Amino acid sequence: MDRLHLMAVFVAVAEEQGFAAAARRLGISPPAVSRAVAALESRLGVKLLHRTTRHVRSTDAGRRYLEDARRILAEVDAADEAVAGINAEPRGRLAVTAPVLFGRRFVTPVICDYLQRHPQVQVTALLVDRLVNLLEEGQDVGLRIGELPDSSLRALRVGQVRLITCAAPDYLARHGRPNSPKALREHSIIASSAGDNAIDWRFDSRSGGQTLRLNPRLTTTSNDAAIAAAIAGLGITRLLSYQLAEHLAAGRLQAVFDWPESPDWPIHIVHREGRHTAARIRSFVDLLAGRLRAEQSLQ
Repeated sequence: MDRLHLMAVFVAVAEEQGFAAAARRLGISPPAVSRAVAALESRLGVKLLHRTTRHVRSTDAGRRYLEDARRILAEVDAADEAVAGINAEPRGRLAVTAPVLFGRRFVTPVICDYLQRHPQVQVTALLVDRLVNLLEEGQDVGLRIGELPDSSLRALRVGQVRLITCAAPDYLARHGRPNSPKALREHSIIASSAGDNAIDWRFDSRSGGQTLRLNPRLTTTSNDAAIAAAIAGLGITRLLSYQLAEHLAAGRLQAVFDWPESPDWPIHIVHREGRHTAARIRSFVDLLAGRLRAEQSLQ
C-alpha cells in the first residue's frame, strides 16, 4: 500500500480513537482501515495502537509517530497547493482551537462563514480553557490570550483585552463598593479556575502593585458559571473584558474599580509554520484576523 495512505489512515484512527469513526471520516470500510494500520505496523516493526473492545489508544511509539505523520501529511498537502498556485481553492481538514467563551462568541461565527464560502473544507473546533499544544494535539490554528512563549509558531496580533473586577449593582448596593484591592478581602469572592487567576488576583503598579491571595466563597471551573453567580448577586468576580462586555453594557454587572487594574493582554492567532502555508490555513487566518480586528470589545 502507498505509504502516505497508510499514514493518513493511522492519523485518522489515532485522532478519532476508533476504527469505525476513522472509516467514516475517510470514506472507506472499517476492514480497509484495519488492514492499513496492520500493514503500517508490519512495515515499521512496532505496535502503534493499543486496541480493546471499547477503546483505541496510541502507544508511546504511536504518539511519536503521530506527530511526525501529521507534519509530513501537512507538508505534502501544502506542496500540492503551492504547485496549484496561490489561488487554489481551500480543501481538506482544518483544526482550530480557542478558549470556550472566546470561541463561542468570536471564532464559531467565522468558522460558519468560512465553511459557507469553502464547501471542500471540514473544520473541527476544540474549545477549551487550557493551553493547547498545536503540534502535540494536531491543531492547525489557535487563539492565544496573553504573552506568547518562544516557539516555532507563527503569530499574528489581532487585539487585546484586560482584567475587570465586577459585581451586580444589587450586590454593590447591599455591601458597598471596595475602594482598593485590599478591601476585596472583606467581600464574597467568585473565582473561576478556567484561567490562571482563580485564587491570586494580581494588580499592577497603577493599582497598588500587589497580589492578593483570596479565599473565594465560590470557585467554579466555568467562566460562564462565575458570571452567572455574579449577576445573581453572590459576590465579586474578575474576568477578561471580552467575557464581561455584554453584561457590563446591559448593566447586569458593574466594574468595581474605575482605574486600569492590569496591563492589557494581547490576543494572537497562532499557526504552525512550514515552507508553505496550506490554502485552508492561510485563508481562514486572513478571514479570522479581519473579523477580530474589527471587534470593538477587543481593542
